[in-house]
Amino acid sequence: MIEALLERFSFDERVVAAAVAAERRTAGLTYPHNARVRASVLRAFADEGVAEYDLWGTLGYGYDDAARRAYENLLARVLGAERALARLSLVSGTHAIVTAIAACAPPGTRLVVATGRPYDTLRNALADDERSLRARGVEYAEVPLGADGGPDLAAIAAACEPGCAVAFVQRSRGYAPRRSLTVAECGAVAAAVKAAAPDATVVVDNCYGELVEASEPCAHGADLVAGSLIKNLGGALAPAGAYVAGRAGCIERVASYHYAPGLGAALGPTLGFGRQFVQGLFVAPLTVGEVLRGLDFFAALFEELGYRVDPGCGAARTDIVQAITLGDAERLVTFARGMQAAMPVNARYRPEPGGVPGYREPVIMSSGSFVAGATIELSCDAPLRPPFEVYVQGGVVREHAALGALYAADALARAGKLRPGA
Repeated sequence: MIEALLERFSFDERVVAAAVAAERRTAGLTYPHNARVRASVLRAFADEGVAEYDLWGTLGYGYDDAARRAYENLLARVLGAERALARLSLVSGTHAIVTAIAACAPPGTRLVVATGRPYDTLRNALADDERSLRARGVEYAEVPLGADGGPDLAAIAAACEPGCAVAFVQRSRGYAPRRSLTVAECGAVAAAVKAAAPDATVVVDNCYGELVEASEPCAHGADLVAGSLIKNLGGALAPAGAYVAGRAGCIERVASYHYAPGLGAALGPTLGFGRQFVQGLFVAPLTVGEVLRGLDFFAALFEELGYRVDPGCGAARTDIVQAITLGDAERLVTFARGMQAAMPVNARYRPEPGGVPGYREPVIMSSGSFVAGATIELSCDAPLRPPFEVYVQGGVVREHAALGALYAADALARAGKLRPGA
């Protein structure tokens, strides 16, 4: 792969040497979870028996939308859930998460965030904004992560005293210097919560994590999982939307809150996008497998160049986010501008740091996706704050992810911003 790219593109000699070494390190990596996930998705399609007319969908209210029914049934099977609610009217993962929590934690009840401070936009919606859930009367508490970066189960159990309505678990690192959690760790949190507050609903933010491990949080005790359809599950084909999946009774509560009591999940058109949703899910395991290979090359390349990365090349992954610590704001901006030049769309744009709703500091982004915001496609985000980490996501073709890594590294080299000795 690297030999073919180096034949057609010119890079700084230090980047070339690091790329050759990174290729050697990644060539023998295997992804056994991905094979099991592919088999699980094939099993779901075999069991569901999708027909051609199930792809058509509806307009208007969306009553009896066959595409919606087939897609939600498939999602429930893939995610190990009793039911799924997947709708265009849920516009983002954050929207789906907040909807799920609000439906299950009415004013006067307690919300426990079991995995430390949530990422900026979510904490804004839960606690900081004047219209947040806390401002509406939901008691809010955060349990810091343990010293090893994992959940502090004893502290979580203590916080989830009777009266706790929802315990929230953030699986992915988001855009923060913390590690992502495994599905097993999400299950351990669910067990600790249920032991302390049996009636509490455990909600897992599943964004960036779907199909990366062999099982999903619902199989480990989570009551609800939520995420975006234009990330892992969309296979780079889904045009928009988000989902909540889990126990049937909880899904009915979420649907009634999102639409209206008495309407529940009975409406919601797919607007002719049924094929993209269903086909996107069919190819999603292949897409996620490509992403994992591309991110390991990112990790190996920047390790070779002397940067700290998390996860390291070849380490177990539980999401599709690669953190690279660059050290200062100038390197973040240079990295993002270099990576932008490798994008299939908007390659000639020049990213600039700017304000993003929910973030206190400016954020620099690189993205050139066919579906706006589809972070299963190659992109990066970096809040301009210590420790000045850039968070690389996605990459549906491993060669394209490698090219993005090379462009970013080359931009640092040509700007004289490689680390000393790199």
